[in-house]
Amino acid sequence: MRTGISLKRVIVVMVCAAMAVPAYAQPRSKPKVEKSTSPASSDGIAEARLIEVYRLIGTADTREALGKAEALVKAYPHFQLAQLVYGDLLTTLSRPIRQIGDVPSDLEQTAANNLRALRAESQLRIAALQQRPPVDAIPAQFVGLSKRNKHAIAVDTAKARLYLFENAGNRTRLLADYYISVGKAGVGKNVEGDLRTPLGVYFITSSLDPKSLPDLYGTGALPVSYPNVLDMRRGKTGSGIWLHGNPSSQFTREPQATEGCVAMANPDLDRIISTVEIRTTPVLIGKNFKWVRPTDLQSERQQLEGTLLSWASAKSSGNVSEILKYYASDFSADGKDLNAFGKGVRAEMVRLGRKPIQLNDVSLIRWTDEAEILVATFGELVQGERTGRTVRQYWQKRSEAWKIIYEGVLG
Repeated sequence: MRTGISLKRVIVVMVCAAMAVPAYAQPRSKPKVEKSTSPASSDGIAEARLIEVYRLIGTADTREALGKAEALVKAYPHFQLAQLVYGDLLTTLSRPIRQIGDVPSDLEQTAANNLRALRAESQLRIAALQQRPPVDAIPAQFVGLSKRNKHAIAVDTAKARLYLFENAGNRTRLLADYYISVGKAGVGKNVEGDLRTPLGVYFITSSLDPKSLPDLYGTGALPVSYPNVLDMRRGKTGSGIWLHGNPSSQFTREPQATEGCVAMANPDLDRIISTVEIRTTPVLIGKNFKWVRPTDLQSERQQLEGTLLSWASAKSSGNVSEILKYYASDFSADGKDLNAFGKGVRAEMVRLGRKPIQLNDVSLIRWTDEAEILVATFGELVQGERTGRTVRQYWQKRSEAWKIIYEGVLG
């Protein structure tokens, strides 16, 4: 089969680096694409099959590309980007094409917005595979995950990508990553209804029954803890930020399509829902992450743990004045300022006396924008007591010293 060389030129630039995608970026088992695969059978397969079509076009194996594209759209008839690529391959049987989605001019005008969105989706998918994070690397914000954080999620809004990590055996590794959509107005949520996706450190708070949800949210939803403590201090408003699926009529949505949530293909969401834990799974939403190996964070982790242990030592001493030195003057928690909070600390010290405080399962996550923030979550056990409590603190860098701006008990 001979096709117009233009299609190869359109695709080859995009796939030159995708021809050797690392193994961990592929589905857990490679599908036999000649056979129809149910969309619910596994996560990540549809994208892997689309990338294979791109690769075949890039190597001028257009006969094989056409066959695989046809099988892909039969398996996923609502995968619009796959349909577009399949249509381009059919077009090349009669003429060269100039770009992805090379449709007649009248259709180009009537479907201009949809075509732009599909082309952007295609570019983002390929770019994410070309710019793979190094093996065994994690976002630098994950300074230290505890064993209670069995999984972690990082959403890179600039790359339209969600990364799912497993944290086990003193190792955090990338399990899978997926294409996602964010808010119609982009990112950086400030107020209710601004159609933006928030940026920050959040945690999954619950899992919603898909039977109770409109079709818009697909096969389920995982609400996250927006607004977090930092958001509320900054006066940000709004709620109902979820990780959720897509309508049954759409396999994926354009890169900016939601009212502020993070949306993904239903098979991919199903994997997330079946994997992560409620309350203990952090969800980092940012852009253009710096990827590092955990060993590169060891020094920073030790320093931050040292600060936390110094606070615990002050609390173990029972000296209220020493304890309160670790808190910012504008500290606030549950409607209490530093003065009111200090009264509670004094009452607690009277009750406990000078008993050593033991910290365990320490989780440290950094966030940096106009301020340097540390979200510390840990178990706190007072010597002699049978049970402890889980505490979350927000620390902020103030004049080269870390100060606590919020402290709350999770359970």
